[in-house]
Amino acid sequence: MRPAPSAEARQVARAAAQWLALLESGTAAEQDRAELQRWRDSNASHEQAWQKAQILRQRFAELPSVLALASLDRPDGRRRTLLKQALGVAALAPTAWLISRQLPLATWRADLHTATGERKLVQLADGSALQLNTGSAVDVDLQGRRLTLVEGEMALKVPGVSQLTIHTRHGQVSVSAGELCVRQEQRGCRVSVYAGTARLQPLQGPALTLRGGQQVDLQAAGVGAVEPFDVLAPGWREGVLLAHNQPLGEFLQELSNHRPGVLRWAPELESLRVTGSFRLEDTDRVLALLAASLPLEVHARTRFWVTLLPRKKVA
Repeated sequence: MRPAPSAEARQVARAAAQWLALLESGTAAEQDRAELQRWRDSNASHEQAWQKAQILRQRFAELPSVLALASLDRPDGRRRTLLKQALGVAALAPTAWLISRQLPLATWRADLHTATGERKLVQLADGSALQLNTGSAVDVDLQGRRLTLVEGEMALKVPGVSQLTIHTRHGQVSVSAGELCVRQEQRGCRVSVYAGTARLQPLQGPALTLRGGQQVDLQAAGVGAVEPFDVLAPGWREGVLLAHNQPLGEFLQELSNHRPGVLRWAPELESLRVTGSFRLEDTDRVLALLAASLPLEVHARTRFWVTLLPRKKVA
């Protein structure tokens, strides 16, 4: 199995795909092309991603010509419409393929999924409320009373009709009447119970019952130590990113999950501490607030390429 790409690799792939889509749209200005060149020159991984994009564009470029030749003998309106749609798909194909190399195909095939920066609340047919965080995907099988967390983070509120089981890569979480949040990562799942109880069953080891106000790490080999948390604190479900004396590096890593494109920062900034409640609907404003309260500067080459650097000292 191919190892999962890092968060930075995914961001670089997304950025390359966005640049490719901009050029293919025909609306790129000279300034955009200059910004692209600076992006390519800034890091070897950017140039590698861009070269892959160019190879893909060349491969897919052959498809429109074939379709056009096949349509010459049928110049009716419906054929022209179908051809136009096919050409649009062909133009987008390299971009979609490039992203899919960094994002698992199962994410795109899932019953419910969210893009970067998107959150979604869905009322299920049994009365349960399912909420997806940014970059998340869930398969739904209400007949089998089963949800599968394919990627990312979900919150679930079950009214007590019957038990629902959440399947993850590391084990299962079952809840009959209650409210909980499950965040899936490569090394394990963080399970937080807001109300009621939940039964956790790792792939190996004994099961554990978790109660309201408790959270734990669920791993394939077992369940970690139970910890308390503040159930009243706002979080992503309310569109808020909360920090209390948190290292800036950790905060920015979480913030980058809610921003399209690439967010980078100088290593010396990671030890700074941040405290506050930040609205996720405007991450540009979050960066501006950080710059106003911490010794750092925001350098934005484009909306999708932002770097944080230490603030220059005035002589």
